[in-house]
Amino acid sequence: MTGEAPRWLTAAQKKAWIAFSGVLIKLPYALDADMRGRTGFSHFEYLVLSVLSDQPDRTLSMSQLAALNNASLSRMSHVVTRLEKRGWVSRCPSSENGRVTRARLTDAGYEVLVEAAPGHVKTVQELVFDALTPEEQEQLATIALRVLGRLDPGGDWPPHEIRVVMDS
Repeated sequence: MTGEAPRWLTAAQKKAWIAFSGVLIKLPYALDADMRGRTGFSHFEYLVLSVLSDQPDRTLSMSQLAALNNASLSRMSHVVTRLEKRGWVSRCPSSENGRVTRARLTDAGYEVLVEAAPGHVKTVQELVFDALTPEEQEQLATIALRVLGRLDPGGDWPPHEIRVVMDS
């Protein structure tokens, strides 16, 4: 302890923090409940499929996939195992480094993702963007990127190619 007095939240900061905390708590549950209800798989599994689909060869190392989904390698391995059992993802050794395992989105996994995407986008529109004006949507992106810059200074999220588009 440095002996400095704590910087307490102002009334405005407290109001913003409590509201933001509510979003952090309620939104993931709502997205997961919607995804499970419509598709039978979790929102996290959807995100894994989505991240893989954005890769040119639909393939990523397990460690990269874990990093982009903010998951431990162990958790990612369990999730990929479930997706493998459904035939949506396969694993293979890296051609560059045999010690590295890569996850690949299969054609069946891609089809499942394409089927699930419209419902997911509809839910995101209804829960988030329909509540905001176009100006507020731009502010949300700006605010989220600033906070992410503090949480993830190395820039793992959003993926570099998305961050470049958002910065321009």
